[in-house]
Formats: sequence, C-alpha cells, structure tokens
Amino acid sequence: MWRSLTVYIILLLLTFCQNAGAQTVEGEPYHFYERHTAKERDPIPMPYVRESDVIWEQIVWRTIDIREKFNHFFYYPTEHRGVEGRRNFAYVVWDAVVSGEIPIFADDELKIPLDNTLFVDQFTKADTIILEIVDDDENYEYKTVLVPKEFNSEEMLQLRLKETWYIDKQQTEQCVRITALCLTKEHYKEHEGDLDYMGTIEMFWIPMQSEAVRRLLVRNEATWQQNIANQPSWESIFINRMFNSYITRTSNVFNRSILDYLTGTDAIWESERIENELLNISQDMWEY
Repeated sequence: MWRSLTVYIILLLLTFCQNAGAQTVEGEPYHFYERHTAKERDPIPMPYVRESDVIWEQIVWRTIDIREKFNHFFYYPTEHRGVEGRRNFAYVVWDAVVSGEIPIFADDELKIPLDNTLFVDQFTKADTIILEIVDDDENYEYKTVLVPKEFNSEEMLQLRLKETWYIDKQQTEQCVRITALCLTKEHYKEHEGDLDYMGTIEMFWIPMQSEAVRRLLVRNEATWQQNIANQPSWESIFINRMFNSYITRTSNVFNRSILDYLTGTDAIWESERIENELLNISQDMWEY
C-alpha cells in the first residue's frame, strides 16, 4: 500500500513539474519558444573616418535584380506575412515607412524629404474605374467604382543602391559603405485592354547610415539558409555584400550613367570593367 502511494505521489509531482514548465508564447503561435534576440539587437557603431585619412573616393550606383536566383531571398515570401511570420525585404521596409519608423526621401542625395503619411496615402489612393453592367434584357448601365490599391511586393523587382568606395590610409584598406537604398516599382499602363510595360520607377530612397534604418535592418532577419534558428540580419546581408548586383553609374565629369553612352552587351562589359577596376585599385595604389 505504501509503495503504491509513493508511486502515485511521484507521478503527481512529475505532472506538476511538467505543467509548471509549460510555455505559452502569445503572438507567435508558430514558435514553441519565445524568440526575442533579434528584436533586441542594436546596430554596431560604424568606425569613425577622418577626412584627412581618405586618400581616394568614388561614388557608385548599382542595381540588385531580385529575379536572379541568388537574390531570391529578397523576393520571397510574396505574402505579407508568410510562413512563420517571415517577411521579404520590401515588406520590411514598407511596414516601417507606414509606421513612420524610418525617414524617406525623393532623391538619392537625400536632400528632398518626403512625408511618410502623405506618401502612403498617395500610393494607396483608390483608382476610379467604370464598370459596364448588362441585365437580362441587354440594357447597358455604367457604374463608377473606387478600387483601393495595396502595396504589392511582387511589383518590386529591383533595388537600387548608392554607395561610397574609399581608401582609408589609417586602415590601409579599401572600404565601402552603402549610403542610400531605393525601392523601385514596375510600371504598367493600360492601353486598349492590354498592359504595356512603361519601365521601372523609383518609389523612394532611404538613408542607410541612419540609426533608425540600421536598427530596422539589424532587427529583421533574411531567409538566407535552411536553418531558421540562425538567420543573418538584413544589415549583415548588406555589410557582407551577400547579393549579386551590377553597376549602372559611377561619379564622373559628365554626370552620366552607363546607359547614356553604351547599350546592350557593351553596357554589360562596361559594368564589369568598372567592377574589376574598383576591386583592383587598392592593390594598384599600394604597389607604388
């Protein structure tokens, strides 16, 4: 009898300990434990650079085409809240713009600020369309309706970067800093029932050196690998240059892009030539 009672008490204690250790995570039903490390990260301060230490500098504009297989992690998931609450890069930025968390600008020099609320209202402004309604007696009626627009990350197929390449004589190495990033949108115009591609338009630029932007990027993770317990932050993606891109323009006397003087294959070769020149200039400079 005493032995049965002892076993019963032990079972009760085990059940109590198991219930006491149970974990309930509010707001994240897809996790059985609370993930807070990424949400509490702060960006590491950038190294201070003195003007007198910069002995060479060049501004470079480049494009990240997220349709490339290597860059697909920028594009997916296309849903606003994908599996396990993941968001692609466009939604991470857009949600911060809507909440007013980060500043936005109309130009890559970051001199023309935009009001976040006005920009979002203008971007999501409803379109007016005319519907043709036909009844059973073939009587036609035309009705005007408003169709609200929503932000769709599937229309964001390119990212544009503005970066500064420089050589710091104190560090005796070539460095690069991304100073601005632009979200772009594929623009189509309806013509005789068909959608004609009009080109890629720039939505807004964000200052990549801003503390608010850096905090946003370091606290949101990219889906870079299968191990979702250890994903890199978006800031790590950009700092470590974990993306494919091509150069579209560099600082020059004529202030022109590559497409202003070359097209087709020649433009591609010119972009690669500039890329190689940037990578080799440090070795060439210290050689003498």
